[in-house]
Amino acid sequence: MTELALRQESDEEERRRLGDRLREARKYLGLKQEEVATYLKIPRTALTDIENGQRRVEALELTRLAKLYRQPVAFFTGEDEASANLPVDVAHLARRAADLSQEDRDELGRFAEYLRTRARAGQG
Repeated sequence: MTELALRQESDEEERRRLGDRLREARKYLGLKQEEVATYLKIPRTALTDIENGQRRVEALELTRLAKLYRQPVAFFTGEDEASANLPVDVAHLARRAADLSQEDRDELGRFAEYLRTRARAGQG
């Protein structure tokens, strides 16, 4: 394969990953494609193409989507690898928890441990 063909294949894969992350975030928030398309002022079919990795996303569109989905742009582009590897709901929780006081985050940690323990006890 030529270098150009490899680069095109890589670009297509990156668009697919970006589209997957965008779709997951939209679904997590319970938004319909039509609602998001209206927010972006693009046809719903264009949003479908974005989510399927068949259309490039303009920088302005990605910025607006990140704001709507309450995620940093880097989450969608994969530049923030730690966040990009987390499920959408966990990344969302982490950002929400970051705004809490240290005391509240400690309490949240204890509650998470309680939930893990309860889940393990239910399995046994």
